[in-house]
Amino acid sequence: MIADSPLLQVEQLKTYYPIKKGVFSRTVGHVKAVDDITLSIHKGETLGLVGESGCGKSSFGRSIVRLENPFEGRILFENEDITYRKQKELREVRTRLQIIFQDPYASLNPRQRVADILAEPYIAHNLATGSQVQARVNRLLDMVGLPQAYKNRYPHEFSGGQRQRIGIARAISFEPKLIVCDEPVSALDVSIQAQILNLLSDLQQELNLTYLFIAHGIGAVKYISTRVAVMYLGKIVEIGDKDELFRSPRHPYTQILLQAYPKPDPTLRADKRIVIQGDVPSPANPPSGCRFHTRCPYAQELCRVEEPVLDEQPHAVACHFPLAQ
Repeated sequence: MIADSPLLQVEQLKTYYPIKKGVFSRTVGHVKAVDDITLSIHKGETLGLVGESGCGKSSFGRSIVRLENPFEGRILFENEDITYRKQKELREVRTRLQIIFQDPYASLNPRQRVADILAEPYIAHNLATGSQVQARVNRLLDMVGLPQAYKNRYPHEFSGGQRQRIGIARAISFEPKLIVCDEPVSALDVSIQAQILNLLSDLQQELNLTYLFIAHGIGAVKYISTRVAVMYLGKIVEIGDKDELFRSPRHPYTQILLQAYPKPDPTLRADKRIVIQGDVPSPANPPSGCRFHTRCPYAQELCRVEEPVLDEQPHAVACHFPLAQ
């Protein structure tokens, strides 16, 4: 059951990357990867975060676990402000807050055996020694569906799906409260994607985990999420209960994303189809007003001059002219 008090509260978060030019690397602007996002994640739920590539999803996830430094805003995790803590001060926090990366091979040390990769967190935090460490490593392998005999192998000896299982095992080693899943299945074959999604779902039930699940594929988000947030050019444009959002999207961009998801009735899908226009603007120079107005078939003059605010409804939308429910 989802608790009333948020496990994670993000308030007006901004993550900007400086644009530097010239001999002296003078800052001439910023890429606004995450621009004024406020949302909460409750214990036991899975918040799916979906949007096109380059919209800032991964920057948001990495900011939450403090792999990126926020430009402004606040990140409250279990009522602790971790926004500007130094890396030393984050050691204990990271036993409760973990991340699973998109590329499992790049996130694993190729010179370490699996046993060493999984033992490292326990040793670094002085939580176990000797036979205790090996027992915990064996348990982690069992939990992610890998034979214990594999612990003496190196990452290059595994398939992509197996490497992602190792990455998941490392992420759950401390049984954290919240895991940021940064596109954990996008680099895998479709059949393997289903296995990893089922594993994540099983582990959530077993360990009472909470997920921020980032993806650009609608199918994975629909399968695993409790609520869904839609992101466009650094902004959340819609957020709500998964079933309601998929059944009745309120933002034109959400509707366009859902068109890519297969439906059993192609005639019905064609009737509701809207056409997206133009190219994705640069996050270094986003459009005025609503950031989607340059591509939106419903845009009016108000959309060009005034930025819409995400309303405070359970199914919230940032649109001057939301679609009828």
